[in-house]
Amino acid sequence: MSVFAFVPARIGSKSIPEKNIKLFCGRPLIFWNLKELQDSNVDRIVVATDSSKIKEIVSSFNFSKVEIYDRNSDNAQDNSSTESVMLEYINASKINDNDTFMLVQVTSPFTEKVHFNEALELSKKYDSVLSCTVGKQFLWKEEGVALNYDINNRPRRQDYQGHLIENGAFYISSVLNIKVNSNRISGKIGIYHMPDYSSVELDEPLDWLVAEFLMKKYVLKNKTYNFSKIKLFLSDVDGVLTDAGMYYTESGDEFKKFCTYDGMAFQILQKTGVKVGIITSEDMKLNRRRAAKLGLDFDFHGVKDKLFTIKDLCEKEKISLNEIAYIGDDINCFELLSNVGFPACPSNAIQKIKDIPNIINLNARGGEGVVREFIEKILS
Repeated sequence: MSVFAFVPARIGSKSIPEKNIKLFCGRPLIFWNLKELQDSNVDRIVVATDSSKIKEIVSSFNFSKVEIYDRNSDNAQDNSSTESVMLEYINASKINDNDTFMLVQVTSPFTEKVHFNEALELSKKYDSVLSCTVGKQFLWKEEGVALNYDINNRPRRQDYQGHLIENGAFYISSVLNIKVNSNRISGKIGIYHMPDYSSVELDEPLDWLVAEFLMKKYVLKNKTYNFSKIKLFLSDVDGVLTDAGMYYTESGDEFKKFCTYDGMAFQILQKTGVKVGIITSEDMKLNRRRAAKLGLDFDFHGVKDKLFTIKDLCEKEKISLNEIAYIGDDINCFELLSNVGFPACPSNAIQKIKDIPNIINLNARGGEGVVREFIEKILS
C-alpha cells in the first residue's frame, strides 16, 4: 500500500494572477508544500497541472518524489471541481484501491512535514481525515440571532471552546472511497488540528502580505537545518571571501585580501565528501589563481545569472538546489540565495540579502573568516 500526495496546480487565477507560482517568502508558492512533502512519509507526490510554466518550475526543484501529471484542460477551469481532477488522475493512473490518497492545497503553505506525518498516522483510525483549526468567533444570523453562544451567558473568549474550521490544507482518504463517493472525504471522518495561523486564505493581495508575515513568524523563524543533506557548498568572492575592498598600487595593479581561515575551511569540508566551489560575477586572474590554489571542485567566473548556472550544474551533478549551501552578500546573489536549501550571508551583507526568509545571518564580516564560521556551523 502506497501513500500518494496529490497537488492540483492550475495556471488560471483571477484575484492573484499565476498564484500557485507567485513568489511567496522568496520561493514559488508551490515550493513550500512540495518541500515538506518531499521530507515527509509520503511515497509519491503528484503535481497535476495544465501549465508548461508550472511544470518547468516544479521540475527545477529536483525533488525525487515529485512527478508531473498533465491534467485535462476541461478539469482546469474556474468552475472545475477539485474532485474532477482527482478522479481523472485516479482513473488514468490505475493506482491501487487500497492506496492512501492525500489531497494537498498549494494555497496553504504553512503545512509542515510533521503535520503531514501525524495526519497520515491518524488516518489509520478513520475512513477520511481533514485539517482544521479552532475558531473562537461568535457567529450571528442576519436576523440578529446568535448561532453559537447564549447572549445571556456570554462566555469569556479564553474559556470558549470554539468551533472547528476547515482550513483546506489537506484531505486524506483511500482511493476506493474517493472512487465510490466522488468526494475527497467520506465515511468516518477524523479531524487533524493545525495552528490558528494556518487558516489564512490566499484569495486577495492583502492576504498575501499577511500570510508572508505569519510564515516568517511561525514557520521559517524556528526552522532548523539538517546540514547532513548538503552535497555542495558554494561561496561568492567579493564581500564574502574578501572584505569587498578594491586595493590599487601606484602602478594601477589591483589586489585583494583573502582570509586563510576560509581557505582551510573549504579543504576541511571537502574531506567530508561535500563538493565545494566559488561563483563570482567578476572574471579576474587573481580569483582564478585563488581557486586553483584551494583545489576547489568548481569555480565559476564572470557569471551574470548565478541561479541559471547552478541549476545547470544541478542537472549535471544530479542534485537539487535544496542540497546546496551558498553564502553571498549583495544583490547579484539574491536569486541564488532565495532558491538554495542552505543560504547564508556575512554581517556586512546588504539588508535585502539579510531579509531573505530563513537565511543564516553569520557574525563575521566578509574577508574575516565568515566562510570558516559557516562551515564550522555545518560540521558542528
